[in-house]
Amino acid sequence: MGTPTDLRGDTRTDTTGTLDEALQRLHSSGPERLGRLTNHAPMAVEALAAHGQAAAVHRWLDGYAPKLEQFPAGVEPVTDADWRRALGDPRRAADWIAHFERAIAERPWREVLAEWWPRLLPGMYGGSTHPVIRVGHAVRTLLAGESTAPRLAELAHGLGYWAARHRPVEGLAVLPGAGRAVDALDAVRPIGERDGGFPGRLARVDALPEWAAGVTDPEEARALLAELVRAATHRYATHGHGEETMLVHAATAPNAVLRALPALPRTLWVPSLRAAWTASAAVTAMYAPDAPVPYAPPGSVTAEEVFARALAHGDEHVIKLTDTALDVGDEPALAAALRAIELSEPMG
Repeated sequence: MGTPTDLRGDTRTDTTGTLDEALQRLHSSGPERLGRLTNHAPMAVEALAAHGQAAAVHRWLDGYAPKLEQFPAGVEPVTDADWRRALGDPRRAADWIAHFERAIAERPWREVLAEWWPRLLPGMYGGSTHPVIRVGHAVRTLLAGESTAPRLAELAHGLGYWAARHRPVEGLAVLPGAGRAVDALDAVRPIGERDGGFPGRLARVDALPEWAAGVTDPEEARALLAELVRAATHRYATHGHGEETMLVHAATAPNAVLRALPALPRTLWVPSLRAAWTASAAVTAMYAPDAPVPYAPPGSVTAEEVFARALAHGDEHVIKLTDTALDVGDEPALAAALRAIELSEPMG
């Protein structure tokens, strides 16, 4: 079993083989169910393994299994000549996954990621940002340990899902921003009608505050991305009641981008920051409540205890937000994780 995280968010890769077994088990399932809902299991089991809970992986997966659907049928192969035509077509998910499986079999995974990251980054808003989050989990595992076949396949599944659900956000007006990420998130203007699903709400986002627009240095971009993840995680503690599930992604989507940076060329770090800001701010605009609730300190609870509570709760979004909260590693982040446990329905 791996070593649990401490308050700095340090992780050790699972060396038991359990994660590989779980991923193999999951790769016969599709990336979605019911035509639009994301399969969260690959992300959740990676988080469990990363935080020393490999022994619980299969038990958790047994409880989630009724939500899984069979892997979809292919339509036609995606080729280097016609990939643009297939981009953003959810019917082509199997074709895209097969394309990335072939690419990663032929070349180092970092090369494939570096080639496709700038192509996919403008469309990270499709699939409720879940595709980039899945990729972030896959990259973390590959960076932390061996490039086993199931872990490489998981990256292919994540990239393929991203390509199939690729959806850009364009034509946004620029509103006055702020110097700090926390203030920029506070400046986000809620959409007029906060009802309906993610795609409909996203279409109503027409303006976002400017933030970090003048950044050109890759190291500064990485530092600001970490600041954004921290601010969005902290904000959940006081604003999560706006929508306890969807507001998780205001933190987990930029954290997925942050996790991928070490595997990417530094030239891609600045555009990654900008795309991550748009995602976090858009989710905030779509789901933020009218007013915050008072901040509730987490007390003397440890990071390990918070993660154990998230596992006992079982909800996949709770597990993923707690995973991000432990990356942030401070008391407000732990308070956010506890708030998610309080607000969310436990896994049945």
